[in-house]
Amino acid sequence: MTIDVSVIPVQRQATLSRSIECEGVSLHGGQNVRLVLKPAPVNTGIVFVRVDVSCIENHIAVRADAVTDVKRCTTISNMAGIQVSTIEHLMAAFSAVGIDNLTIEIDGPELPALDGSAEPFLRLIEQAGIVSQPEPRRYIKVLKPVEVQIGDAYARIDPYSCLYLDVTINFTEAAIGLQRIEIEPDVKTFRERMASARTFARAHEVVALREAGLSLGGSYDNAIVVDGSKVLNPGGLRFADEFVRHKALDLLGDMYIGGPLLGRVTTIRGGHALNHQLLLALFADSKAWKFTHLATAQKMPKTKLESVSGLEGVSGLEETVSPL
Repeated sequence: MTIDVSVIPVQRQATLSRSIECEGVSLHGGQNVRLVLKPAPVNTGIVFVRVDVSCIENHIAVRADAVTDVKRCTTISNMAGIQVSTIEHLMAAFSAVGIDNLTIEIDGPELPALDGSAEPFLRLIEQAGIVSQPEPRRYIKVLKPVEVQIGDAYARIDPYSCLYLDVTINFTEAAIGLQRIEIEPDVKTFRERMASARTFARAHEVVALREAGLSLGGSYDNAIVVDGSKVLNPGGLRFADEFVRHKALDLLGDMYIGGPLLGRVTTIRGGHALNHQLLLALFADSKAWKFTHLATAQKMPKTKLESVSGLEGVSGLEETVSPL
């Protein structure tokens, strides 16, 4: 049965009702990239397939322990070293609408930036439609507080009945300054408050990024650029607090790499590195979380995982669990 994304019963797994594609320039690599989203069976998880790679393994499962780089974006890799980067905006859209199973074909190492937000990905999903699948959705329920700190950046996750984000940023640039957003990111709030918030950079960073081989595809069409008190984009901002909204969007996508989460996440001066460290710290403490189904709240068994980072019990996307 195909159903509207705004009323999907999140207690069940879900995939797209049909394949859909898009293409565009990647933000950091500056390459034209084609992306095809394809429905997948229950318990598949979200898997990227690098169709431009044929001589070695080209499947990359989205798992917390597959994250190999968190500089300026989130990158995942497989054991053969094949990677795909800047996945966070697409993952945020999947989180908001409740997509569990999907095969994503991509002909390059980085997702297209499109307009620098998650809104184009949300529109793609809405065009394709979502199918509810006949298996219960497995959530990660937070059982006790976990916190991490990197310099002056701080993150904490607490037990909560749903996913709730509390994000604070504080930049010296007057155009950004101190901003905070609190949001329970369901489909409605995601569409209205988060999806269209764009990625951003400070003018003095742009030259350094390009010298480092990053942001080669960046432009005013797919990123906000600020210089002190000025927003350099001719069209200005979509929201007065677009910067913190985008940080919340990134957090939503980064946390969904571990799977659907029930917990309250608080970050201060956060970014991809902090988001990932929080997720790893949560999964590293077996007493801090459990698998559960919303319909029954029954605990799901955890099994030992083989992890590319050497950690155990990290994402659970490849575990075999007993049916209820």
